Amino acid sequence: MIVRQRVKHAVVASALDLAVVSGGIATASTAQAADTGTDTISCSAVKVHKSYSTGSTTVGIAYKGDKITYSQWVYQKSKKKWWVHGTVTRKSDHKKIRGYVVYQCANPYNTWPVPTPPILK
Repeated sequence: MIVRQRVKHAVVASALDLAVVSGGIATASTAQAADTGTDTISCSAVKVHKSYSTGSTTVGIAYKGDKITYSQWVYQKSKKKWWVHGTVTRKSDHKKIRGYVVYQCANPYNTWPVPTPPILK
């Protein structure tokens, strides 16, 4: 009897966890996962932000030729602007900076296409 109750509680807890996770994924329409890749910064200098907004805290500056390993694209609906989330490795001091960079500066020569924005309902 006790084993049956524990199994029942475990099943209910996992079902609730799954519902929360799937709800979170369904409502996160601003972010889209991408294949992880490496590219270089194409702008002379660009700020690396803590979140995908120009008003957010700057965590560092990346310079032209620095490598960026990206893992996600983010579309900012209010500004209609694409951002790239990843880690920038600076050439000068080999410091690693993790954050968001404006898409145009992280994609020289349009080596990978920007995803289509989410459809607004």
